[in-house]
This record gives sequence, structure tokens and C-alpha cells, in this order.
Amino acid sequence: MSADAVNNSKRRLLVAATSVVGAVGAGFVAVPFIKSWKPSAKALAAGAPVLADISKLEEGQMITVEWRGKPVYVLKRTDDNLKVLESDVDMLADVNSDGSKQPEYCKNSARSYDAHQKVSVMEGVCTHLGCAPKFVPDLNNPFAGSLGDGWKGGFFCPCHGSIYDLSGRVYKSMPAPKNLPIPPYVFKSDTIILIGQDGGKA
Repeated sequence: MSADAVNNSKRRLLVAATSVVGAVGAGFVAVPFIKSWKPSAKALAAGAPVLADISKLEEGQMITVEWRGKPVYVLKRTDDNLKVLESDVDMLADVNSDGSKQPEYCKNSARSYDAHQKVSVMEGVCTHLGCAPKFVPDLNNPFAGSLGDGWKGGFFCPCHGSIYDLSGRVYKSMPAPKNLPIPPYVFKSDTIILIGQDGGKA
């Protein structure tokens, strides 16, 4: 083999090796750059919809789940609770939730889906200064003494005394100006609720 042929062969080998090393190096540079386009797991978790399993939730009980860093109350009401929501409306500041935040399908006295009126989903954040109201289902609760003998269940904010009914509607003359917000949600089944997603839109 001539010297020129050997040199050409070496040259081709060096060019090929350099190309491979360059491609690998570019890959190492590109991977973190491409990854930087994607939101972090923490960011995804902060805004991602969350599932609430209510299969073991009894009437009169409530569970709390976290969505976007806020507590969300999921309450299963009784038939008597629903009757109270229809009757005791004179004491409420925003009976029809006209000035409060909720999806359009929750704009009713129960503030919930018609097919699932016993189940209420609301953000556990007082609309005054953001404290977490306490669930006070009946007169046996430690907070009930300050709410009067006629207390029929609801929420009490221990920070400044705002009171809400069992659909999160605020009473008149309270520090809180609005009803508790209701996040978007959808029933995936009779026992599974997806909070943070509304009609297929996050």
C-alpha cells in the first residue's frame, strides 16, 4: 500500500472519530438544554389535577386534599344538610354566589353537580385573609359554642370569625367578603373526583 493511501485512510479515520466525538459532545450539551424547556416535577405537581377517592367517605364526613398548594375540602352532606341549604338563606351574604368564584355548573344552592349534590368540593381558604376555616358539622364540635344554639353545620374561620354554611356560602356581616372558592372538578366515577380539571380542560 502506498504512503498516500495510508495517509488517506488515517485521515478518514480521524475525520470519522472527530465527527463521532463531536456528535456525542453536542448530545451532552443539548440534553440539559432540552430538559430545561420542561417544567420541573415540583412545578407539575403544583398545578396538576389531583384525584380524590371518596369511596369510604360517609355522609357528614369531610376529607382534605391538596391542590396547587391549597387545601381542598371534599364534604359528603346528608339529606338534612341539603334541606338546610335551601331554607336558611336570609342570613347569607351571597346566596346565589353571584360575586363568588365557582364553575358555572356549581351555581346552585348546593354549589355542586346536580347528579352529585351531596358531595361538595371547595377550597379551604377563607376569603378574608386566607386562613383555613374549620369544619363544624354540629353542636358537638368544640367551636360550636361560639356559633349559637341554632347552629346547623358549616365552617368557622378561627382567625377572624367568618362563618360559612355547608356549601361554603358566607354569612352576612362577616370579615370574609365572598363565599369559599370552588375549584374546577369532574367526577371520573361515582367515587373518584378529579380536582383541577373541568370538562377535559385543566
